[in-house]
Amino acid sequence: MKKFRWTMILSIIMLLISCGNGGEKPAAGGEAPAGGEAKKEIKIGVALYKFDDTFISSVKDAINEISDEKSKETGEKITINAVDGQGQQATQNDQVDTFITQGYDVIAVNMVDRTAASVIIQKAQAAGIPVVFFNREPVAEDMAKWDQLYYVGAKAEESGTIQGEVAADYFKANPDADKNKDGKIQYVILEGEPGHQDALLRTEYSIKALEAAGFQVDKLASDTALWQRANGQEKMAAWISAFGDKIELVLANNDDMALGAIEALKAAGYLSDGKFIPVIGVDATAPAKDSLKAGLLYGTVLNDARGQGKGIFDIAYALAKKENPAEKVQGITDGKYLWIPYQKVTKENVDKF
Repeated sequence: MKKFRWTMILSIIMLLISCGNGGEKPAAGGEAPAGGEAKKEIKIGVALYKFDDTFISSVKDAINEISDEKSKETGEKITINAVDGQGQQATQNDQVDTFITQGYDVIAVNMVDRTAASVIIQKAQAAGIPVVFFNREPVAEDMAKWDQLYYVGAKAEESGTIQGEVAADYFKANPDADKNKDGKIQYVILEGEPGHQDALLRTEYSIKALEAAGFQVDKLASDTALWQRANGQEKMAAWISAFGDKIELVLANNDDMALGAIEALKAAGYLSDGKFIPVIGVDATAPAKDSLKAGLLYGTVLNDARGQGKGIFDIAYALAKKENPAEKVQGITDGKYLWIPYQKVTKENVDKF
């Protein structure tokens, strides 16, 4: 009987000990998770206008890299799902619908058509999912429709101004580059895309900067090449046939088109044997930097893909954590805009980039 009583007492003690620790197993590392809950997965959908745009592809890669860094730092599972709009706004709208249906925390959008942002804003607002636009800035009226809209990009007029300054530096250092000695710079310009604010402003401000530096200019030709290298080569080849040695300067709204122009110039016997024509682009992509080092591309303007990718991710991450990005991300202006500065890149300083 005495033995039975001791057995019962020991059983009760063991039961009380078990109830005291809640019956839980400690988490890996010997510690139970805070509050007994696993960390929530963060899901960020990234809708891109087109995967095969060199700069946009670099921004996508930067978002993924920075996401991986944050995941390692915090131990959180962070999913970045980037999709290709293939240059079709209807396709991009469907992709955003999918992100909403699947309950993503934040959607980052590089618009196919910046004027069509209101459709995406309406859907996202109805679902309560914040949106970070980037690279293609929606019109101000759309950005004012909701307090959960943000934009990350660079001021296109700044890149155009730097292009013009690089061109002015070249003609100041090389007065013989005015081949017909008429006191004017005869130029052609490859434009990115009709209606795109970067194309419009880079075109306008590059010429304004040349004129502000004291140069007179004479436009021989301009045409859209849709940001594409092959299109840039085709347009430039036609201009070489039409104008030949009259061309004294080639400006391009991005590096891909500038590199296409260089291919056409090389094929026509330019860029060597004293027949150099300065070609100036924008973005400072890896192929453009190689061309600079080779002495073919004269100059470009750093459009900081890493900086933009970090800004996009940092704002999206703060929103996913229900935090105020303006308090967490340095540099946000007007409560919702993050501007990444451009930088001049030439053969002399390309190694620092």
